[in-house]
Amino acid sequence: MPSIFNDLLTTPAHAQAAGGGLLSGDGIMAVLPYVAMFAIFYFLLIRPQQVKQKQLRSQLAALRRGDRVLTAGGIIGVVQKVQAESNEVEVEIAQGVRVAVLRDTISSVITSAATPANDSAAKTTDKNA
Repeated sequence: MPSIFNDLLTTPAHAQAAGGGLLSGDGIMAVLPYVAMFAIFYFLLIRPQQVKQKQLRSQLAALRRGDRVLTAGGIIGVVQKVQAESNEVEVEIAQGVRVAVLRDTISSVITSAATPANDSAAKTTDKNA
């Protein structure tokens, strides 16, 4: 009876040969797929999202009157008043209808008043060139 219990309680680890470890060839090959998967996820998912968030933060910091914005609730409006010391922005969502929204709830800046509406405004005409 005691030999049956010993057979049941003996783990396969006791039967394996000693040696090797994480730094052996087999250990590195076992970890390599996980490292590769993390690298793929980082470059395809994590990094682009970080770049997008950084760009949105810079757009929100440069927010000014006349910018068309989209709020997280799906409302499109035009910025009417920006207070530098406050986190609130006054947005006109319809003719004569203005609401105060938090900067953090603006999900994107659709058009900016800082950029020209067409390419011809950015070009310079010089007859001597």
